[in-house]
Amino acid sequence: MEQHYDITVAGVKRSLPVVPISDTLSIASFVIFGDTDVVEPCARELAAKLPPVDYLITAEAKSIPLIYEMAKVMKMPRYLIARKSVKGYMKNPIVTKVNSITTSKEQILCLDEEDIQRIKGARIAIVDDVISTGSSLAAVEHLVELAGGTVAARAAILAEGDAAKREDIIYLGTIPLFVKEG
Repeated sequence: MEQHYDITVAGVKRSLPVVPISDTLSIASFVIFGDTDVVEPCARELAAKLPPVDYLITAEAKSIPLIYEMAKVMKMPRYLIARKSVKGYMKNPIVTKVNSITTSKEQILCLDEEDIQRIKGARIAIVDDVISTGSSLAAVEHLVELAGGTVAARAAILAEGDAAKREDIIYLGTIPLFVKEG
């Protein structure tokens, strides 16, 4: 029988399936793709907690609906996405590596010249759906710094495991990590 973890975030209840990501670790799977009933209220609440910023940025892909809604709420005409591969249309991209808790192998994140110019001298909020180990957050922060921007906020809908102990992130709720003993 499948195990679930129940949460309420931004007034919305969800029953998250607990799924293994290794032999000893499982997570409560929080996937916001297609879930407008959770994305919209979370975007409003998270946007209200941010300090003044010039741009929002996230790593491709799960948090794109979230920053889209946050940008609408904040009346921002543009948001930024650190892509997971260099595309043929990108000019002079900058690249960094990342090892995420939910991905089995090393990935890259990159920004192209246009986004680098937007970030230069700007106040940036890094946004994610869930912050766990912070590796994706650190990779995006590295790109922002390489581009000459200032990280003004780090935010997520949920802080997972030890991320809830961090004082440098803004979040709406918490979920545990499920560690198998032995």
